[in-house]
Amino acid sequence: MASRVCDSVLVTGSNRGIGLELVRQLVDSPSSPLQIFAGCRDPNGPRAQELQELAQKHHDVITVVQLDTDSVASIADASKLVEAKLNGSGLNLIINNAGVNIPGSLAESGTQEMVDVFTTNVVGPMLIAKNFRPLLCKAAAQVPHQTSMSCRRSAVVNISSILSSLTTCADNFNLCPMYPYRVSKAALNMLTCCLAEDFKKEGILVISLHPGWVQTGMGGPQAPLTTAESVSCMMKVITSLTEKDSGTLLDWEGKSLPW
Repeated sequence: MASRVCDSVLVTGSNRGIGLELVRQLVDSPSSPLQIFAGCRDPNGPRAQELQELAQKHHDVITVVQLDTDSVASIADASKLVEAKLNGSGLNLIINNAGVNIPGSLAESGTQEMVDVFTTNVVGPMLIAKNFRPLLCKAAAQVPHQTSMSCRRSAVVNISSILSSLTTCADNFNLCPMYPYRVSKAALNMLTCCLAEDFKKEGILVISLHPGWVQTGMGGPQAPLTTAESVSCMMKVITSLTEKDSGTLLDWEGKSLPW
């Protein structure tokens, strides 16, 4: 029997696209976690119907959690719910998938567009890491014999983008200017680096992961990757992460990307 991906995982933005597919592939895996916490802003809304149906089918594994990553109160409440459900155990893995994109050239981008996207794509993952840190630390401490960092021990995966790369900006800027999105994902990468340094003493691995150009509401139908293809590859990368990967930006195939 394959070893379990991890005992427990939280996926944010899990009601559609990549987040929903992450939950689906995690629960369908022969090495499925014991507990999957599927966070979404409006669990009872029409956009969460597919997630709710999946959770009902796997009610012993999936817990749908009301989690608005723009809300400090919502994040705090979610951390308390997850802690109660874990019943003394730690949380092994967080996949910060929730994100937004407001397509905007310089002419289209103003204060509100920049702030809105930055709040969701950067502040949200920071507050998730801050509030769930005690549970991540508990998970890491529960396997002291396992010195190597991994998602089976304790890890945070921030879903980033190749569009965050300063090095490759000149190669792809004209195809998709998107000022708010690019700037926010570059900031998310710095958050990843900061968290990796801050958390390493506690044995918690932190990376940024580019899922590829995916056929989602954000990526559009012309994207070359389906959500199933992207997530299948990302899961292979996530489950193979080691200490050397902490603080890096990887793509869905595990290739290192330049900052």
